[in-house]
Amino acid sequence: MDGPGFTASLVAGGVAGVSVDLILFPLDTIKTRLQSPQGFKKAGGFRGIYAGVPSAAIGSFPNAAAFFITYEYVKWFLHTDSSYLMPLKHMLAASAGEVIPFSLVQFPLWEFLKALWSWRQDRVLDSWQSAVCGAFAGGLAAAVTTPLDVAKTRIMLAKPGSSTASGNVLSALHGVWRTQGLPGLFAGVLPRMAAISLGGFIFLGAYDRSRSLLLEFGRERP
Repeated sequence: MDGPGFTASLVAGGVAGVSVDLILFPLDTIKTRLQSPQGFKKAGGFRGIYAGVPSAAIGSFPNAAAFFITYEYVKWFLHTDSSYLMPLKHMLAASAGEVIPFSLVQFPLWEFLKALWSWRQDRVLDSWQSAVCGAFAGGLAAAVTTPLDVAKTRIMLAKPGSSTASGNVLSALHGVWRTQGLPGLFAGVLPRMAAISLGGFIFLGAYDRSRSLLLEFGRERP
């Protein structure tokens, strides 16, 4: 097995991606329908919330694997012992793995919570503890980035040719603010936080556990 554990990160990332998609896909469907301008019932309600699960799971393995190997490689490449530069390193690594604001918030917070908990108990965290940190980090990141998620949903569901369909995020945000105010910008925030908190627990916990097992297996091989 390679020194920094990149192979383990690749496989563990894929396992984590498939796990979270299989479990949480229905919640994401419900969240999207809650954010729909048509309203929850007209957007489909609870009908067909498992539609598309197989294709999502198949696509999630390479996507999550690519993210984590990039994330771990950039962390390794930007190695620093400075506690002040550590959050910046994690932000850069998360941005390299996936250029969206969510990862920019979630992963530095996840790493910070893990380091803090590890320092408080004076030992490396167990996988379930890493999963708990992932849940908290995911929930906060979900809350902060909900307006952007609402804008994305509105753009995806907009009628062709409309100003919203052009893909201008600021325009979409302004439209929601003008018609629905602050509640509209944070539509679906609670189910989004619940789903992503649970997703963070499963995704990062599964990643941490799978990677640990793979590294341990690699050390035990003759």
